[in-house]
Amino acid sequence: MKKRKTKSAISSKYLLLIMTGVCVIAMLIGFTFNISGGPLHAVAGYVFIPMQKGINRIGGFISDKADSLENLSIVMAENEALKKQVDELTTELNTIKLERYELENLRELYDLDQKYPSYDKVAANVIGKGSGNWFHSFTIDKGSKDGVETGMNVMAGSGLVGIISEVGPHYAVVKSIINDTSKVSGMVVTTSDNLIVYGSLQKMSESMTIEFGSLNDRDNEVEVGDPVVTSYVSYDYQQGILIGYISEISTDSNNLTRSGTITPAVDFEHIEEVLVILNKKQTTGD
Repeated sequence: MKKRKTKSAISSKYLLLIMTGVCVIAMLIGFTFNISGGPLHAVAGYVFIPMQKGINRIGGFISDKADSLENLSIVMAENEALKKQVDELTTELNTIKLERYELENLRELYDLDQKYPSYDKVAANVIGKGSGNWFHSFTIDKGSKDGVETGMNVMAGSGLVGIISEVGPHYAVVKSIINDTSKVSGMVVTTSDNLIVYGSLQKMSESMTIEFGSLNDRDNEVEVGDPVVTSYVSYDYQQGILIGYISEISTDSNNLTRSGTITPAVDFEHIEEVLVILNKKQTTGD
C-alpha cells in the first residue's frame, strides 16, 4: 500500500521554491535600484558568492584540460613529423648502404680485372641459380649477343668461379668449380707442382672446401696455406687464375702422391656479379 506524502514534505518543497524566488527577486531589486549593503546584499553574498567560486573553479579546470588537449595535439603532430623524418633518414641510410655495397662489389671486380690485364672480359650479373645454398650452377645476364661462348672462364671475388656451360642470346649458364662434376687442372704456386681439383658439394657443406688429388710432392714441400692456381696444362682454363688455398694435405696410400682439400678464393654462397673472360683456349676437354 502506497504511503501518501505528508503535508510537511509538501510544505518544505514549496517553502524552498518560495525562498529561492525571494532571493532571485531580491537580487533583481538590488541590481535594478543599485542597492548595496543590508540584508539583501548579505543574502546574495551568502548564497551566490560560493556558487560563483565553484563556477570559477569548474571553468578553470575546463580551461586547463583544454590547454592540455591542445598541447597534446601539438605533441602528437610533432611526433608524427619526427616519425616521418626518421623514416626518410632510414630510407636514405639504406640507400647509402646499398650504394656502398654495390660500389664495393664494383671495386672488387675492378681489382680482379686489374690482376689479369692480358684477358678481355665482360661483366655480368647473376639472374638465377640452382637449388641449394651454393652457387654450383647459376645463370648470368650476358649471352652470345655479348660475345659469350661455352668454354669461357668465369671469375668473381678473388679468383676462379667456373666455366660457361650453356649460352643463349641474352643469357649464359655457369658451372662452378664446386660442382660435383667439375674438374680443374691446378698448380701449387710455391712449388709449381700440378694437381687435380675436384668439385664437392658435400665438402662445401661440411667445411666450405673442395678436394684435390694426384699431387706429386715427394719431398713434402707443399704446405697448408699455399695458393693454387689454374695450370698451364689445363685444356679448359686460362693459366694462373687463383683457385684457392691448401687447407688440408695428406700422403696417399701409394706413398707417391698427396691429396687434401682447398679453401676456394671465391665465396660460393654469395655471388652477384662476375667477369667472363672472352679469351678461351683453342682446345677443350680438361
